[in-house]
Amino acid sequence: MLKPNHFKTIVISDVHLGTKASKAKELVRFLKSNSCDKLILNGDIIDGWRLKKNGKWKKKHTRFFKALIKMMNKFNTEVIYIRGNHDDFLDNMMPLTIGNLSIRKDYIHRSNGKNFYVVHGDVFDTVTTNLKWLAKLGDIGYTFLLWVNKIYNNKRIKKGLPYYSLSQEIKQRVKSAVSYISSFEKELVQLAKSRNCQGVICGHIHHPDITQYGDISYMNSGDWVESLTALVEDFDGRWEILYYNKLTQEEIPPQPIEAEISEFKIPSMYKVKIA
Repeated sequence: MLKPNHFKTIVISDVHLGTKASKAKELVRFLKSNSCDKLILNGDIIDGWRLKKNGKWKKKHTRFFKALIKMMNKFNTEVIYIRGNHDDFLDNMMPLTIGNLSIRKDYIHRSNGKNFYVVHGDVFDTVTTNLKWLAKLGDIGYTFLLWVNKIYNNKRIKKGLPYYSLSQEIKQRVKSAVSYISSFEKELVQLAKSRNCQGVICGHIHHPDITQYGDISYMNSGDWVESLTALVEDFDGRWEILYYNKLTQEEIPPQPIEAEISEFKIPSMYKVKIA
C-alpha cells in the first residue's frame, strides 16, 4: 500500500482513458492512498479521439470513476473536470454542475491568498486547435513510440531496473522540443497575467514542472501515460509534484509492484502536440 495522505488539492491530467498506454490501474491505486478536499482533472482524462478510432474501454478505466465517486462520498471531495483537446466531446455539455462535480473549460483556483488560472493548455497548440487531422496523424507516431517504450521497459523490469521513459528522454534532448516547452510555458504565464492571476496550472505537454516566471507561478501536473505524476497542495498552500514510481519504490518492494502493474509529445519540430 502507498502511504495514505490527505491534501487540500490534487491536480491530475492526461490520463487518456481508452488507450492501451493509460496507467489507470496505477492512478486508481494512487487515489486510494492520496485523498483531497478538491480534485482537479485538468483535461484529456478520457481519450475521445482514440475511442472513436480503435480504442477500448476496460474495467480498469471504469474503476477510475468508481474511485472518484468513492472520494466524493467519503471525503466530500469537490471534483473539477477541465475539458482537454482529447475529451473535446465535453463541449456539448459545458458548463455543467451535478452535486460535487463540475465540468468546465477553465477554472480559477484560490490558494494561499493567490489566484491560479487552471486550464488544460491546448489553447496555445495551433495544431490541435486548428489542424486536428494533423494532430491525429501525429498521434499514430506517438502511439508507436509508446509501444517501443513498453518493450524496452519490460526488459528493464526483468533485470530489476526501474521504469524509464524513452519519450521523455528524447524530449529533453531535442532542442526544438525544449524550445516548444519554453514557449508553451511563457504563453500560459501571459494568459494568467491577463486573467489577473498570480499563477497558472496546466497539463497537455506531459511535462511535470513547478517553476517561477517573475511574479507568476507555472505548474504542470504531467500525465498518467509516461511520467505518472500529480500536483498536490497541502493545507499551508505549499505545492509539490508527486511521482508514483518514486513513491512505490520508496514504500514497497519493487517486485510486487510490477506484478500489480498491467499493462501521447510528438516531435515538436512538427509542431504536433498530443497531450
